[in-house]
Amino acid sequence: MNELAPLIADLALILICAGVMTLVFKKLKQPLVLGYIVAGFIASPHFSLTPSVMDAASIHVWSDIGVIFLLFALGLEFSFKKIVKVGGPAIIAALTIIFGMIFLGFMVGSAFGWSKMDALFLGGMISMSSTTIIYKAFEDLGLAKKKFASLVMSILILEDILAVVLMVVLSTVSVSANFEGGELVRSILKLVFFLVLWLLVGIYLIPLFLRKTRKLMNDETLLVVSLGLCFMMVVIAAKTGFSSAFGAFIMGSILAETLEAEHIERLVKPVKDLFGAIFFVSVGMMVDPAMIAQYWLPILIITLTIIIGQATFATAGVLLSGQPLKTALQCGFSLTQIGEFAFIIASLGVALGVTSNFLYPIVVAVSVITIFLTPYMIRLAEPAYNTVYKILPEKAKTFLDNYAQAAEPRSGKDSPWKQYLSPVVRAVLLYGILCVAVCIIGFGAVQPLVSRWLPDIWARIATAVVIIGSMAPFLRSMVIKMNKSEESRSLWEASKSNRAPLVASVVIRLIIAMGFVFYVLARLFHISVLLILLLAFALVALMLFNSWIKRSSHRIEQTFMTNLRSREMRAEYLGETKPAYATRLIDKDLHLADFDIPAEIPWAGSELHTLNFGQEYGVHVVSILRGNKRINIPKASDRIFPHDRIQVIGTDADLEKFGAALQSPDDKLPEDLSAGEMVLRKLSIEKDSPFLGKTLKDSGIRNRYHCLVAGIEKEDGALHVPNATLPLEEGDILWLVGEHKDMEALMAL
Repeated sequence: MNELAPLIADLALILICAGVMTLVFKKLKQPLVLGYIVAGFIASPHFSLTPSVMDAASIHVWSDIGVIFLLFALGLEFSFKKIVKVGGPAIIAALTIIFGMIFLGFMVGSAFGWSKMDALFLGGMISMSSTTIIYKAFEDLGLAKKKFASLVMSILILEDILAVVLMVVLSTVSVSANFEGGELVRSILKLVFFLVLWLLVGIYLIPLFLRKTRKLMNDETLLVVSLGLCFMMVVIAAKTGFSSAFGAFIMGSILAETLEAEHIERLVKPVKDLFGAIFFVSVGMMVDPAMIAQYWLPILIITLTIIIGQATFATAGVLLSGQPLKTALQCGFSLTQIGEFAFIIASLGVALGVTSNFLYPIVVAVSVITIFLTPYMIRLAEPAYNTVYKILPEKAKTFLDNYAQAAEPRSGKDSPWKQYLSPVVRAVLLYGILCVAVCIIGFGAVQPLVSRWLPDIWARIATAVVIIGSMAPFLRSMVIKMNKSEESRSLWEASKSNRAPLVASVVIRLIIAMGFVFYVLARLFHISVLLILLLAFALVALMLFNSWIKRSSHRIEQTFMTNLRSREMRAEYLGETKPAYATRLIDKDLHLADFDIPAEIPWAGSELHTLNFGQEYGVHVVSILRGNKRINIPKASDRIFPHDRIQVIGTDADLEKFGAALQSPDDKLPEDLSAGEMVLRKLSIEKDSPFLGKTLKDSGIRNRYHCLVAGIEKEDGALHVPNATLPLEEGDILWLVGEHKDMEALMAL
């Protein structure tokens, strides 16, 4: 009999322990994460009553894969557009919490006499609250729909993305083994560069690839392709000096912008759950009771630091963002725990070999305590508010109320200059990053390749053509962005003082474009500076006026924007969200509203021109949604059917009147239900029957008496399908279906 591989035996032990513990913790209504940690402790050498894992190194490799899947799944749930939607309060609060807790954790670690790396990683671990634990606590306590709960979830969205950034920064600081500001700035700039580059390229290429191969994709192939893309980005991130988890998160974020995002998320979830369980079990394996007993005082102090620090910084951050005191305290008391990201950051420190052995078990113990206390801390928020409000001076109450009122968002448009400059600056940064990437690839890969096959001068010329040709669409878009826009024209016509800054913005972008071309030419050709400047100017001018480059830049930008907005466009097409123009109607006292057509509406099936909603109610139908079909700007001959959803434009009063009309149909049951009862009867064709010799078509049984001939029984007993063109014969038996009253009238003949 073959000997069982240690890894398989270890997996069997881990999964059995995890399965039993999940059932136990499910029964106890406790977070499953705690169950996995307990399962890991049971499977570890620290628990002598059960068999122990033999090949811990292999389990750690699997747990690393678990981290990759966890971050990949987090990226699939995340969209960088959410950062814009979460709003200022969440951004202010998240930044306050993270910087405050990192500083506090570093000070606590330093006070214990730990190394700088231990103290720094401790600050990172205690700065991130647990999205999973908080979400479950809100669901269990029935608070998920509260205003403060939505703000807490927005803060957690920001914390998740900042946690990934923090992991990259910690990795860089650990490798460089110093805290120099210049090194940190370079690391952040490198992070931003690659982050933007990967997102731009990924959002452009990957949706195109998925769209072209959609007919070939079933569940199996889509899962394999998605995981292949994930691990491809993991390798790329590792090769460029970032963590594997960062690469997984980036690919998840790219796929989150595709139409297949929900499908991929559903397919990946079982794999993520399996490897995520192995990761959390491996966390539990690090729990050493002897070490916890030895470091009970740091565990107690760090636990109090998290509870008091998170409550204080979160409350302060939410107050600073302009929220009321009660909302701020509810948010602060909800965030007083650490969870999955604390374990991920701790495992990062272990993998890099920069943290001490005692730090991991301490963080696990602290996490278990804070997770257990989470529901009680959330319930404690309101009594804490009542106490604070009683002892707070009146001046402080007045100040907080006035501050909250002043911070309320005001409706209004951005200034014309902001509307003009925001797209311009964005274009310069994004297209500039793409041009830098083209230069890096051109000089790093293209030039060495062509140099093998061509003579020196021709290799230089070919390299210049490839690099400048690849940059041309980006440089053109950078220079012409917003030059002919409505904002530019309005600023030009509004005041003569605006014209010089407008011209300057174009000239500056023109110089930047020439700078890229100048750099390429100067690096490849050793000729006079003046000649290179003239060539750079001529090439940029060619880019601006060449029709092929113009079409290419428009096509690239259009494809990218289509890919970026694909999910929003699908949701808008299906009527799940309102179109973008709906918000602009508010300025004109008009609104776009959705109405579902009831099945019992009397005019269902009528053409629009006969309904005349404009004259009758003052509203206009702009779209009809019928299943997965959308009819925009319907014609007068188009019909509205039951269960259609229509999008209607009108004023508040007109929409209210139209909505009331849709609710007016009487959907009550008739008092006499027997009137509509369907019955089955048989009618014999006798000598004196008025139907003898007539065809079914001419008999009037269906049109006059509203009855249906279901079958004709002949004298031989056989039942025949009715034929409307054959005459009825004596002895035929008609099997009829109809309403009771109609059947009685027919039988009376």
